Amino acid sequence: METQRKSSGDDGGGERGLLHTWKGYSCSVTPERLLLPRPVLQVALGARHGVLLVEGGQVYSFGELPWKQSQVPEPAKPTLESALSGQRVVAVAAGSFHSGAVTEDGGIHMWGDNGAGQCGLSGLSTVPNPTPVALVDSDTSPPQTLPVLELACGEKHTLALSVQREVWAWGSGCQLGLNASVFPVWKPQKVEHLVGRCVLQVACGASHSLALVRCLGPQDIHRPPVDKCRQCNQLLYTMTDKEDHVIISDSHYCPLGVELTEDEGMLEAPAPTPGLKTSPSEPVLPSHTSTTNSDSPAAPSKSADPSSGPSPTQDSEKGESALANGVLPSSDSDPAAQTKDGSGAVSVVKSSLYPDEQAVKDYLKKLSDNTQTDAKMTAGGLHSLLVSLTSTPSSTLNHLVASCASAVGERVASTYEALSLKKMMNFYLPSGVSRSGGLAGTVPGVGDNTTERVRQEDSMQGKKSSSTGDIREEEAEGLRRRLSLPGLLSQVSPRLLRKAGRPRMRAVALTPLGGAVPEAQEVLPTLQTEVWSWGHGEHGQLGHGDNLARLQPLCIKSLNNKEVVRVAAGAHHSLAVTAQSQVFSWGSNSSGQLGHMESPSTVPRLAKLSDGIRVWDVSAGERHTLLLADGDCIQPIIYYSGQQVKEGEEESQRAGGYTPQPVLLPFCMNLGYVSSVFAGGRRCVALSDRNVMGFIASLHELAAAERKFYCKLCNVKTQIIRPLLELESLSSALGQVTLGLLQTLAGRFSLLCHLTGQHAASLTANLRRGRDVKSLLILDHAGIFLDSYNEYCSSLGNFQVMAGFQALTKPSLDFFGKSPELLQRLSECSEENPTMADLLVALFYLPTRHLHEYGRLLLKLATCFEVCSNDYQKLQDSCSKFEALTLKLKRKRKEAEYTFHFWKSFPGKMTDSLRKPHRRLICESSNKALTLQNAGRFSVNWFILFNDALVHAQFSTHHVFPLATLWVEPIPEENTGIHGLKVITPEETFTLLASSAMEKTKWLRSINQAVDQALSGAGQDSTSVGSGSSGQKLEPPTSRTASYTFYKDGRLKEATYEGRWLNGKPNGRGVLKWPDGRIYTGEFKNGLEDGFGEFVAPNKTLNKNDHYQGQWKDGKMHGLGTYRYASGEVYDGSFQDGMRHGHGMLRSGKLNTSSPSVFIGQWLQDKKTGYGVFDDITKGEKYMGMWQDHLRQGTGVVVTQFGLYYEGAFKDNKMMGTGILLSEDDTTYEGEFSDDWTLNGKGVLTMANGDYLEGSFGGEWGTGLKVTGSYFKPHLFDTDKDKTHTLGRLCVCAEDKWQAVFEECWSQLGCESSGQGENWKAWENIAVALTTSRRQIQDSPEILSRSHSRTLESLEVIPQHVGPITMERYHTIRLYLIKACDTPLHPLGRLVETLVAVYRMTYVGVGANRRLLPQAVNEIKSYLNRIFQIVRFLFPDLPEEGGLIPEPTANAEDKKEPDATDAPLDRVVSSSALLLPVLLPRLYPPLFTLYALDKEREDDVYWECVLRLNKQPDLALLAFLGVQQYVTHRLTKDACFASAVETLQQISTTFTPSDKLQVIQLTFEEITQEVQSLLKQDFLWSMDDLFPVFLYVVLRARIRNLGSEVSLIEDLMDPCVQHGEHGIMFTTLKACYYQIQHEKIT
Repeated sequence: METQRKSSGDDGGGERGLLHTWKGYSCSVTPERLLLPRPVLQVALGARHGVLLVEGGQVYSFGELPWKQSQVPEPAKPTLESALSGQRVVAVAAGSFHSGAVTEDGGIHMWGDNGAGQCGLSGLSTVPNPTPVALVDSDTSPPQTLPVLELACGEKHTLALSVQREVWAWGSGCQLGLNASVFPVWKPQKVEHLVGRCVLQVACGASHSLALVRCLGPQDIHRPPVDKCRQCNQLLYTMTDKEDHVIISDSHYCPLGVELTEDEGMLEAPAPTPGLKTSPSEPVLPSHTSTTNSDSPAAPSKSADPSSGPSPTQDSEKGESALANGVLPSSDSDPAAQTKDGSGAVSVVKSSLYPDEQAVKDYLKKLSDNTQTDAKMTAGGLHSLLVSLTSTPSSTLNHLVASCASAVGERVASTYEALSLKKMMNFYLPSGVSRSGGLAGTVPGVGDNTTERVRQEDSMQGKKSSSTGDIREEEAEGLRRRLSLPGLLSQVSPRLLRKAGRPRMRAVALTPLGGAVPEAQEVLPTLQTEVWSWGHGEHGQLGHGDNLARLQPLCIKSLNNKEVVRVAAGAHHSLAVTAQSQVFSWGSNSSGQLGHMESPSTVPRLAKLSDGIRVWDVSAGERHTLLLADGDCIQPIIYYSGQQVKEGEEESQRAGGYTPQPVLLPFCMNLGYVSSVFAGGRRCVALSDRNVMGFIASLHELAAAERKFYCKLCNVKTQIIRPLLELESLSSALGQVTLGLLQTLAGRFSLLCHLTGQHAASLTANLRRGRDVKSLLILDHAGIFLDSYNEYCSSLGNFQVMAGFQALTKPSLDFFGKSPELLQRLSECSEENPTMADLLVALFYLPTRHLHEYGRLLLKLATCFEVCSNDYQKLQDSCSKFEALTLKLKRKRKEAEYTFHFWKSFPGKMTDSLRKPHRRLICESSNKALTLQNAGRFSVNWFILFNDALVHAQFSTHHVFPLATLWVEPIPEENTGIHGLKVITPEETFTLLASSAMEKTKWLRSINQAVDQALSGAGQDSTSVGSGSSGQKLEPPTSRTASYTFYKDGRLKEATYEGRWLNGKPNGRGVLKWPDGRIYTGEFKNGLEDGFGEFVAPNKTLNKNDHYQGQWKDGKMHGLGTYRYASGEVYDGSFQDGMRHGHGMLRSGKLNTSSPSVFIGQWLQDKKTGYGVFDDITKGEKYMGMWQDHLRQGTGVVVTQFGLYYEGAFKDNKMMGTGILLSEDDTTYEGEFSDDWTLNGKGVLTMANGDYLEGSFGGEWGTGLKVTGSYFKPHLFDTDKDKTHTLGRLCVCAEDKWQAVFEECWSQLGCESSGQGENWKAWENIAVALTTSRRQIQDSPEILSRSHSRTLESLEVIPQHVGPITMERYHTIRLYLIKACDTPLHPLGRLVETLVAVYRMTYVGVGANRRLLPQAVNEIKSYLNRIFQIVRFLFPDLPEEGGLIPEPTANAEDKKEPDATDAPLDRVVSSSALLLPVLLPRLYPPLFTLYALDKEREDDVYWECVLRLNKQPDLALLAFLGVQQYVTHRLTKDACFASAVETLQQISTTFTPSDKLQVIQLTFEEITQEVQSLLKQDFLWSMDDLFPVFLYVVLRARIRNLGSEVSLIEDLMDPCVQHGEHGIMFTTLKACYYQIQHEKIT
């Protein structure tokens, strides 16, 4: 059994958990060792019995066990509780005569005496064996059983702490804290009064109970609010939502409260207590005004509860605050508390004194206005406001209410020392806020008298309720939890602050505390605790200063802020151990068990122990107390106080004397390393370990060192730092900035101190229970410690650099006198008569020494393990982290000192502007080691390198160059003998000359290192005076990210740039902001905007922004972009040199969809010049023609929505000169114009019927013309054939249109003008365009569809573009073009996209005018020619239009046959064959619409005919059409030539002429096939036979716009096809169309 398992890697079972027991104290007592098979983990002692928990989870009982059926003859021998054999027990507890155990899964087992129900089992007076008891939470549905963490047993009651950290009780007596009227309580019930609070530990005396509770903080916010009384189920609070505030009333009175005995009745007087009024001017809230600022509501407020109000019998010194037990239910889920985004002012309305909430508001206002006159109030009210405003918004309301309540209640929060307003200011205000200025100027002069007055009033301060957890006077300790949260004052709504009457509250975080803290919050044990007690109090064991019983838990005020970490209860006395290793005791002192002889013993007092004894575990028995403490050596020592037991007289009642103060037990050194002590009845027990391999000793040493260090830090804080901060003369001595730094420093010191305390508590707990490496927080959470030390040292260095310690000398001398023994003792300063400043420095640097201690002890622990084990690694790593930090901090201290001495010698004027707290000196050139090249003879140039800037100082001026934007490079010497360094900054470049090569390398390295560290962000924190570690890095990157504000005159004056840099110039992505509001965001190159960028410029007159998004070059808009003007206009197109230049579209009007006008066309130097289309939507006119300087000038065409058409000359934006005007009905005027639609001069007017007038005309079209001239009526045979040809003469020819679009495409390919350029360059540009746009798209993939990105990938391969063209290469080219035109990222694709856009702009809407058809067709042909030119430039070997491709060999033809159906056509190269398939489908809708309009009349005639003829049955129709008999007689009755008809119908679904011709060819093949299958022989058509059959198919196909289809094919057909097979077939179709129109049915 001895070596059952190795624990923590080094010692076997026999060396751990050894149990020693003894009774009483006398010189001759020697403990006896109780032998057990396994190490003992925990002991619990009752009046005459004990329970042991051993490793493995078994439980043994020993002593007198009267509840066992078979009384064991030998009571001393431990017996195994076999009923628990299947369970793994983790904790045991013993009451006077009963016991309990907690299992691993949180179950409870109880056994022993059950006379008072203390075992929780009804109907049994004793429970012989462990029996399960369940905590059933009936509030949940279905009711749940709660797991338990720990048990505590008293004489007649038991308490359990559930996993939810709530207390449950059962048994008998008021010590249960339940509102029970009948005892015993058999079933475990929740102690309602502690609900919502986090209980850390419970302890039971014979007839009283103690609970250690965590102070409420923001972390409790997630608890659900208690909103109903658990007794009578009424709502505890009623909320009325008014316009801008919430009224909360909680005057609920529970009818089922406890019936009171007479003497307890005095306690409860619910009437207001006049005794508490401290000044007649302020009314006091009635005593049952119970509110707290608990973030999560605590117990329901029952005004009938004992202790809810101070009793008149108590003196005001001990008076319980009215705020003790109430709650304000406001949690995140509570809408009423957060009305209007949490801005409601909350007024607490209670029963009597206040008629309405207004009074409270007024009171609040008065409170805040009188901060000066009533310091006492300020301490309670203002201070609590300040603190509370930092937590989360919903709790802010609660804090505020609580702080009102506390202020109204007129109590100043205080426990063990007066709080002066000053001290409070120091700790809670941001470092920047002056003390004299108070709250950013709202507490005007915190005069010297205030502090004095507070001191005078100290005597009469009432104790405040601790349940208002945040109105505590504790300084930064109490702060740590709240302030570490990122709370800002601004979280409270402005309205609320206004209600509270605070003008101009600055929104700042309350302290500069570091970020390591919130994490520590979760990991480390809390020190913000309260002790609550309840039950019988006849011996004063409740600690409330009286002997009364309490039916409900009540907080012991005097233990607030004492950082209690453990409580223990003897039969009639209580103990509390603090983090500072002190013991408070109270209650019965009949045998000296309190460890002091002071009276009354009804309030907690410190046990008397000699200096340097630090207690860390306590236990109490019937009339004695055991203390486990650190002494001078590592081994723990045990103190005993209480009754002495003499040998052999054990049974006599009052044997022996007692100890007036704790005495050391001499034998404790023989026990080994004691890990915990237990007392109970008259017995004492100690558990110890043997020190194997030094492991246990090292653990003890680590914990003891931490406890000692914490006490030391606390002493420094209370005896030095706090008094210093309270000094009146401080702000005048230090000045604003330094005072702020000192406050930061004090805050960080406080934080470090607090962290140490938490760590000490955690190490102590580890000793008490686990004693293993796993639970050492310093290993897993080393970061918390390292960060805290790092931040502390940073603020310490900052204070030192600003000569803070020198400034502190005078105040310190005044305070500590000429003999600073205290300082000398605390700072452990060994120098002979050191100066005050040195003492202070030594004192403040004290904590850093402890880091080395951590390293040493972790290393010592590591040596206890195998080198290869995990634990060794972990310890070793942590050790090296601490050692590294020690070195780093030493270096930082040196730098701070070096910098401080530098400022001492520096000329005064510049010091003020250059000295910054975080700035450290690296090197300076006062020894003339560095001079400026080409400096004047008498100039003084002094260069100083700091960790954040290079300063160039001259006689009276200096210039600061921030390091982040500083580049330095050595100038190669080349025998000139000059040791030069070139320094580049964004606006200056200068050369520095070093005195020697060595100086040059020193400066180069120093500057580079400093720059590197400034860039890595360590600049504020860690610079290195040429430290070796970072010395290997040669130089910082030339490309970097930084921000800079330009100062020299010019375009960038006062603009701030933030982004990437390269050698002193912005380069890469960045943001440039001008003071006037202009902002550029995007790419830079060589210091100028270049690449893609966005620009916003405010337009002052319209109060809106201009917004540009697009390409830039050399600081100007250049390339494609979109400019949205503040006026609502949008320009989309090309820019050059910041002006609109090239092809672009301008929309004006509110929305793009309904814009009143759109211009698309060519721009020159910001003006419309060249060809453009202007769509005036409001007038319903569209102009297509030439422009100059924004005016229509040259030839052009105008069409209107009423069908008017004009083409001709324009001048100065008017129709002026020769033109032709046609109206809808073909009336035509050709002649002179002088203004829009105004005829003026000679001309010819032709009527629709051909009659015409010739002469001179005047007047506006449509309003009545004046005519002088002759009228002609031509002969019929003499029709005017020229009429149609006249159109199109006076408009812009197709080749001159959209030149800018093509020019842009050429320039994208790198050509000056069309065809002028290198072929390889063009391909290179294409590749660049594709890859850059792909890169942009990878940043935002949502733009692209998957097919699109596949197209892009395939385009990245450049096709072979030189060498002779074969059919195969011709096909690759064709496929490449199709893909290229498919994506706008390819120059060709962009071209096609733009052409499609302009074409649609031209011919859609008003532009759909049949007279524009010829122009539209010519435009497409011109596109083809011009694109073909580009294609031939890219593929130079492609033959020109109409050229031939050499015949391929046979096998290639076979390969190609399947996919190239138009194989025979493809041998002639033509632009239409290559490009129409790409272009036409996109232009088809507008084009076909024009054809349909143009052929409207003919198509109508044709259609009427088709409908008429289609009424005939097949055979009749065939016969009618004259199809040969030999064909028809074989045809069946059903649909003849159905497949041919279907095929022909597909002509409407194709776009290009070649596709349409293909359809016609297939139709012919279908007809032939059908006829051949009928006639079963080779059959050759003659045209006469074929035509009627085809005519039949055309009729049956019923193609609506056949005329349009025919014209389209005719106009755009490939010229080389006209005379081939396709040409003949097309002619046949055309003939059919005309035939049908003129068909006369006989």
